[in-house]
Amino acid sequence: MDAVTLIGFIVAGYAAFVTIAAVLGVVLKAPRPKWLDQVAWMLEILAVVLAIGALAAWSGGRKPESLSTFLGYLGALVCLMPLALQTMRADRSTWSSGVIAAAALATGVVAVRVMMVR
Repeated sequence: MDAVTLIGFIVAGYAAFVTIAAVLGVVLKAPRPKWLDQVAWMLEILAVVLAIGALAAWSGGRKPESLSTFLGYLGALVCLMPLALQTMRADRSTWSSGVIAAAALATGVVAVRVMMVR
């Protein structure tokens, strides 16, 4: 198992954790806590590390079958969470946690897809 695959599994697992934490906030009908923003930004940092690792592997000679798909997944990987967090910046309601949950779930799925197409 190479380093990029290992990082991909870490991102997918952490995304599952963030998703569960955010869904728990929705189920409990609690306002979005500040710590949820912090763990979501940590997911973004891990996603950027995965993207840099995948780009490094690509520049090192590992060519994906479809370059446009690979680059599209990398773009989605690094853009999903910041977009969700910025759109919900001022809204601390229960449903803003749902937006974070959806973005974290999508980030985890895209991380797995990056590992599959690279």
